[in-house]
Amino acid sequence: MTLVLLLAVSSMSFAQKNEIKAIEKALKNSNFADAKSAVAVADALIGSMDDKSKAKFYFLKAKALYANGAGTDANIDEAISSLDKLKDLESSIGKLKYTDQANEMKSGMLNSFLTKANDAFKNKDYKSAAKRFDKVYKMSPTDTLYLYYAASAAVTDQDYDTALDYYLQLKNMGYSGAQMNYYATNKETGEEETFGDKTARDFSVKAKLHNNPRDVRGDSKTAEIVKNIALIYVSQGKNEKALGAMADARSENPDDLGLLLSEANVHLKMGNRDKFKALMEEATQKDPNNAELLYNLGVLAAEGGNLDESKKYYKKAIEIDPNYVDAYNNIAVTILEGEAAIVEEMNGLGTSSADNKKYDELKEKRSQLYQEAIPYLEKALELRNTNIDAARTLMNIYSALAETDKFKAMKAKVEQMEASAGGN
Repeated sequence: MTLVLLLAVSSMSFAQKNEIKAIEKALKNSNFADAKSAVAVADALIGSMDDKSKAKFYFLKAKALYANGAGTDANIDEAISSLDKLKDLESSIGKLKYTDQANEMKSGMLNSFLTKANDAFKNKDYKSAAKRFDKVYKMSPTDTLYLYYAASAAVTDQDYDTALDYYLQLKNMGYSGAQMNYYATNKETGEEETFGDKTARDFSVKAKLHNNPRDVRGDSKTAEIVKNIALIYVSQGKNEKALGAMADARSENPDDLGLLLSEANVHLKMGNRDKFKALMEEATQKDPNNAELLYNLGVLAAEGGNLDESKKYYKKAIEIDPNYVDAYNNIAVTILEGEAAIVEEMNGLGTSSADNKKYDELKEKRSQLYQEAIPYLEKALELRNTNIDAARTLMNIYSALAETDKFKAMKAKVEQMEASAGGN
């Protein structure tokens, strides 16, 4: 019995070594198909391997499955898992024979995936970019920024289910993205450069390669993450979950203006216009010098038919930002809203002397309305010389006011804009 057992153990050990050698030989010849076949056979024998053989097998298995980057996603996932098992095993036995090589290999895999992810994003292949950024994150879980990139790519691809999964992971781990960025100026080129960490930056400054070091904390992405979670829920018809997500975030950050605006945006998407308006007004109280907030309140008032209130908001926005083109445009549009009623009344008049008198009064009223709108349209065109809508409106107004020279000049400008747009 003892002899039979010894022979069996010896035979098993011989088979293990043969299969491991077969993997090595195939890898040496870059024959990854044969290497994977040998891995499959050796995998069945792993239970009886000693720790030294296991460590070697895990390393060779990872190389075979990775196939110098040509492996499938499933193969590469398994390769990463094999490297992790190798490192855990060698750490437990206190003998790190393959760990350094495994770390180097994993670093190469990570850089390869990161390059592929960036290339996919640049080429607008957002689905592939999302998968690859997620892969990079799984390979290096401390680099949560890559999970954020995966979420951004997925939402750009309109793969909202996948994006929601990523965003929920980020929310649950408390990711804010407000990391510290480290800068210093290259003494040779005079250009400011970014460093991966403080140690590398400080070393370069100490070596007199860089100077003027500065640390800048990035903006928090919490509001964006929660807003996107909520908007995805809204698109799925899960309004209660959307509001719940916003409520949780705002309870933790009650003074965060970004979250307040995100909640307002969610209510707007849900059609809760009164709540949207209330939140926007709350936002203007928190940030009274924010022209964009006032502009949005102007838009909301105009859509609700409150034109006088709308103009007040637009004018406040312009007081804060005198170059706010859209505010000038919208004031003109709001003023000209009154034209339709005047024209309708003019068209409904008869030919009596009283009607003729009323017609002249309405015509003068329309002229005054045009005169009120002109400065805003001219300013909008001055600030954005490609503003063809403002130019066309001015052309029509000058025609109606019989200002021939101005009409001809504006007509030429509109034709020039149309020709330029057609050429593009």
